Amino acid sequence: MTPPEPAALVYVFAVCRGGDLTALAELPGLGAGAPVRTLAAGPLTAVVQDVPAAGFGEEALRQRLSDRAELERCARAHHAVITAVSALASAVPLPLATLYLDDGRVREALGERRTSFLTALDRIAGRAEWGVKVYAPTGAPSVPDAAPDATPGAAPGPSRPAATGSGRAYLDRVRTRQRDREQRHTLALRAAERVDTVVRGLAVAARRLRPHGVEVTGKHRTHVLNAAYLLDIGRERELRAALASLRRDETEVQIELSGPWAPYSFADGGIADGRIAEEGINERGPNEEEIDERRIDGAQGNGRRIDGAQGSGGGTSP
Repeated sequence: MTPPEPAALVYVFAVCRGGDLTALAELPGLGAGAPVRTLAAGPLTAVVQDVPAAGFGEEALRQRLSDRAELERCARAHHAVITAVSALASAVPLPLATLYLDDGRVREALGERRTSFLTALDRIAGRAEWGVKVYAPTGAPSVPDAAPDATPGAAPGPSRPAATGSGRAYLDRVRTRQRDREQRHTLALRAAERVDTVVRGLAVAARRLRPHGVEVTGKHRTHVLNAAYLLDIGRERELRAALASLRRDETEVQIELSGPWAPYSFADGGIADGRIAEEGINERGPNEEEIDERRIDGAQGNGRRIDGAQGSGGGTSP
C-alpha cells in the first residue's frame, strides 16, 4: 500500500552548533507561511522551515527551479536565512532545496554526518569568507582592422592602397593583434597569481573557483581569477590594505573584493559524499552576482530528490 503524501516537508538551510537563534523566527524564509525554526540533533542544530509538499514536492520543485525568476527568488531567500544564521553562530550552509520528509529524517541525516559537521564547524569558527576577482580589460585592437584586397591583379587606387591594402599587410595586422592579446593575457595571469599569493598569505584556506564567462563579465573584460579565501575575523583591515597596495602595483588588471560572506566554499566538512548533499555542496561563497551565476545556475536541473520519497535515500542538492 502506498503511504499517504505528507502535507509538509522540512527544508534545511544550515547546520550550526547551538547559540541564541531565537531571532531567526522573524525571518520570512521561503515565504511558506511557517516560521523559520531550529531543530536539535545532539550537539548540532539544524535551521529549518516547514514548507508545503504541494509546492516543494519532487515534480513541483522541478518546475519551480526551471523558472528562472522563481529560482532566483528561492536562491535569495535561502541565502538571506544563511546570512542571518551566520551572524549569530558559525554555520555550515546547505545547498539550495535541501528537503526531508520530517524532523526525524533530518535528525537521522545529521546524526550520520555528525563528525563531518563538527569538523567543518571547528574549521570555520571565528572566520569568514572573502571573494577576490581579478579581471583583465580586453582593450581595443592596437591596429585597425581592414579587409585584404581580394581582387588578384587589381590596380592600386584611392580605395585600394598598394602596400597597406595587400593581403600580406592584412595578415601582419592580424598577427600583431593576436600577439598583443596573448601578451596582455599573460601579463594579467601573472598579476592574478601575485594577487592570489598575497591574499593566501593572509588566509587560513583558499579555493580557486571557475571564472565567469562573458555572459557575466561583459565583453570589455576577461575574468582571470575567481577565488575564495577563509580569513580570521579581524583581518579585514589587513586584507583591504593589501588589495589597495596591489591595485597600485598591478595596473594592468582590475581587482574586486567582496564579503564577508558565510563560508560556503569551506564548510562542506566532507558531507558532499553524504545523504544531505548527495549531488554536491555549493562550491563558493555568494555575493549578489554569484547568487545569480552559481547558486541559480547550480540549481538548474536539480532539486530532484527528497529524502524518503519514492525510495530515495537523500536530500535534494543544488
